[in-house]
Amino acid sequence: MAEWLINLEGSEAGHDLALGLALMAAVLHALFGALQKGKHDPWMSRTAIDISYALIAAPFALFIVPWPEPHMWLIFLGAMVIHAGYKYLQAMTYSRGAYTVVYPVVRGTGPLFAVLGAMLWFDEHFTPGQWLGLATLLAGIFGLAAYNLRYVVVARETLVQALVLAVATGCFVALYTTYDAYGIRATYDPFTFLAWFFMLDGFFMPLVMRRELAALSFQQAVPLFKRGILGAFVAFFSFGSILMATRLDKVGEAAVLRETSTVFAALIGWLVLKERVTKVQLGLMALIAAGAVIVEMMG
Repeated sequence: MAEWLINLEGSEAGHDLALGLALMAAVLHALFGALQKGKHDPWMSRTAIDISYALIAAPFALFIVPWPEPHMWLIFLGAMVIHAGYKYLQAMTYSRGAYTVVYPVVRGTGPLFAVLGAMLWFDEHFTPGQWLGLATLLAGIFGLAAYNLRYVVVARETLVQALVLAVATGCFVALYTTYDAYGIRATYDPFTFLAWFFMLDGFFMPLVMRRELAALSFQQAVPLFKRGILGAFVAFFSFGSILMATRLDKVGEAAVLRETSTVFAALIGWLVLKERVTKVQLGLMALIAAGAVIVEMMG
């Protein structure tokens, strides 16, 4: 399968597959965020997810995929540092703000800086029409955040702090999107990067939360790790999909398409987390989707 994917790189079929993968990542990333924001503490939810995907990835990394080339170890180290910062900021953000408020800010900040990063790192350039599409998408995302900031009454006492953290988290989203795209392109077999990334990435949160893990009772641990296992499989397909998309096609386009996750996040917030969604919010979500379509059509 790795050879098949490698042969698709830079082709029209590869572009179409990257489009599908980026959209799948959008749906699953919204679900992943909701799993972390749900009934459990965001720090513990993320810890359970990380432990689960590290344990599941370990046999694949150690015994199935080719071992990383020597130059990859330094790349993995950089990825672990970046993702540790991202997770810390994300958990801080989710613990202080309503999901439908902070999630759009995180995801809106990310694609703008990811596009700029792709220009500098990969020499990718958007057409004027694609910049218009990006502006449309960002207008919808930040409009959604502004509307929610004005009318959502959940956790308002910490909302400004949550928004500042959300912007910082979005910057780390852009950083890891660009850096991980570099990482998955730096190894011959993309599945090598994915398997080793998930195995190594699972160590940070358990170390940070070791005391809280030790204090868990069996009755507390069972539902938490059920959610963690579900989150692990969502992470494999969400993060794996967007990384494959950035290897097959342009990093900036994939990053923008993934941010339609804001639409799916709002729907999850409404249907699952019982957060109210108004006609204005639905209109702004349509603007986000329109921006993504413009970016794709004008490419």
